[in-house]
Amino acid sequence: MKRDIDLKEISDGKLYTANDMVKADCHDCVGCSACCSGMGESIVLDPYDIHQLCNGLQTDFQGLLNQYIELNMVDGLILPNLKMSGAKEQCGFLNQEGRCSIHAFRPGICRMFPLGRVYGDEGFQYFLQIHECPVANKGKVKVKKWLGIPDLKGYERYITLWHGFLKDCEQHLQELTAEQLQVLTMFLLRSFYQTPYVTDFFVEFETRLNQVRGQLNLDV
Repeated sequence: MKRDIDLKEISDGKLYTANDMVKADCHDCVGCSACCSGMGESIVLDPYDIHQLCNGLQTDFQGLLNQYIELNMVDGLILPNLKMSGAKEQCGFLNQEGRCSIHAFRPGICRMFPLGRVYGDEGFQYFLQIHECPVANKGKVKVKKWLGIPDLKGYERYITLWHGFLKDCEQHLQELTAEQLQVLTMFLLRSFYQTPYVTDFFVEFETRLNQVRGQLNLDV
């Protein structure tokens, strides 16, 4: 999801890599779940998020869609996001104690928080959102430890490729009719979200990406 923002207004003014220390440690949140409520449709899920959720919950894309996620328009494409529910508009994965029940395989946006990503020509860097998390006196932690992703190098390459692909798709949307856009959306959902990944996710994703780029006449 694109955001037209001034980093000076929402961050500490620094950019970080995975090996940098950042003041983001919320000390196990101390029972706080403020970032898991009232998020609307903003927790957009990428294919790796869906892959992790399906494996962790022993379900498939349709099973997630039946209970935990929904489809909405994001920058011209229809993509899945976590569904908020109830009077407090809470994430459906919060338990009765207000804790995340899927913490081990939570989505990438949730893993980063209160960090965000800013993209450039060579990939992306992380930044610290200073107004989003109410926990005071955060501790310093290495970005890679905070993210807790085993193959972080593979994951970061994947994120860069996925972001670039969505950006390229968006540039071509204005050339499509409403009917063609619907066909494209269903094709992308089936190619990247609905069809299970049965081998190494990052390798299989990149193979699919190259195939889809070829089918859509996008530069590989």
